[in-house]
Amino acid sequence: MAQRIAMEDEVKTANGEAHELPLVNGLAGHPKKTEVPLSEKVQKILRANILVILTVAGVIIGVFIGLGVRSAELNKTQIAQFGFPGELLIRLLKMIIIPLVVCSLVSGAASIDPKALGKLGGWAMLFFSVTTLIASAIGVVMAYIIKPGYVSGSKPIVSGIGGGVPQSKEIVDSFLDLIRNLFPSNLVAAAFQSYGTEYIMVKVEKNITDEMGNILNHTWEKVPVGKDADGMNILGLVVFAIVFGVALRKLGEEGEILIKFFNSFNEATMVLVSWIMWYAPLGIMFLVAAKIVEMEDVGTLFASLGKYIACCVIGHFVHGLLVLPLIYFIFTRKNPYTFLWGLVTALATAFGTSSSSASLPLMMKCVEEKNGVSKHISRFILPIGATVNMDGAALFQCVAAVFIAQLNDVPLNFVQVITILVTATASSVGAAGIPAGGVLTLAIILEAVGLPTNDISLILAVDWLVDRTCTVINVEGDAYGAGLLQYFVDRQASLEKGAELSRVKVEEGAPTRPEDVPLIAKSEKDLEDGITLTAVRSMPEESIM
Repeated sequence: MAQRIAMEDEVKTANGEAHELPLVNGLAGHPKKTEVPLSEKVQKILRANILVILTVAGVIIGVFIGLGVRSAELNKTQIAQFGFPGELLIRLLKMIIIPLVVCSLVSGAASIDPKALGKLGGWAMLFFSVTTLIASAIGVVMAYIIKPGYVSGSKPIVSGIGGGVPQSKEIVDSFLDLIRNLFPSNLVAAAFQSYGTEYIMVKVEKNITDEMGNILNHTWEKVPVGKDADGMNILGLVVFAIVFGVALRKLGEEGEILIKFFNSFNEATMVLVSWIMWYAPLGIMFLVAAKIVEMEDVGTLFASLGKYIACCVIGHFVHGLLVLPLIYFIFTRKNPYTFLWGLVTALATAFGTSSSSASLPLMMKCVEEKNGVSKHISRFILPIGATVNMDGAALFQCVAAVFIAQLNDVPLNFVQVITILVTATASSVGAAGIPAGGVLTLAIILEAVGLPTNDISLILAVDWLVDRTCTVINVEGDAYGAGLLQYFVDRQASLEKGAELSRVKVEEGAPTRPEDVPLIAKSEKDLEDGITLTAVRSMPEESIM
């Protein structure tokens, strides 16, 4: 009996009748899944976004600490000591910039085919140029809507800022300096110096007649003289790294060892970046707090230049929260704000440090780990974007130009407005990725439309705030550019794969001609007599019969 039961069980198992699902409410079905408690879900979300939460909290807490410490009336020495943790963060980020930019661009350029590299770079430059031009247009429109330069009473005056006005340059010399910096004469010096033109007055012996009719035997001529100024020539390093990477790829096997070296160096640098990221919330908190403590006479400043600040900040919000996400959504059909959420840590760092170059390491980490951008794209595009893509700076420069024109009652015609747009878009390429870099190029725009450069002192007075939102928009535009390029690369790869699969299917479904089959051989006599393949195959069977 026991053997019979065992045999029946074996038969049921073989027929698939065994291992029946348990009854749920009297019906057979799958076992009910255990629901995850809400506390575990919250803990999982917190663990996944702990760095983002800490960074945002650092900014908010820094504001309150700064407002609280202002009442203590610290002197300059105490303020500098109070902001030491924030200064340490900036030093750490700047320390990592050169190895990160050079190694990432060399390895990225060496790992991409030169034709694809040119295509990728072309699409990136097109995106950066278009978004910068849109940002410039938004700046002009916002300035004409809000009209920050039309103030009641006299022109606002800010004390203690006049010495920081940069020397005005000729437009031609500014663009020549940009081209000169593309090709640094010394790579080591390019790590901490960049080329800039200054002017000296030279006495020229020449007989001329002045307006009063007096004959003079000499005149004074303004002569441009080159000088190396403090500040990293990031543009020159970017160009050299890309060309060097392409050259390594051309070497083939001989260049593999050096390519592996740069790849390993790059990965080690990203490990250092991941460590620095955990210090970022503390450093950002003290950066923001120290800047608030350092401000003098905030009420008067906002009362006189509040409309200008509001115009810049609202313009940056429009471009960063509407225009850039809309462009990303139109092309990818993906949620742009999910992409933006993955960048919060890098954006908060950009706000705290006010430097596109300093936030570059964290931006690379965010787009790769949070938004799924491949290393080849992020480490090639983002360093270029940190150098040439300045959406926020272009927007603020256009607002500042129209603001100064309104302040001096100078009406701008259509040609001058177009000149502001084009000059702001072009000059933002050469704007250094350092704090207040956009102010240095503002003089070019003012000279192009004939506006006085003395009023730049008013822009410098509030640049500590406006420059932070500029930097946030700059790095956000870089990240969206990397995301769009990743989408285009994935789409191109899927199209090529689909074409390859369809080609394979066509080849598999093609009819096979008998003469193409090597196992079937026909003699010329068979072909002449018209003996079919069926007859040839049936002959052995008939002989057997």
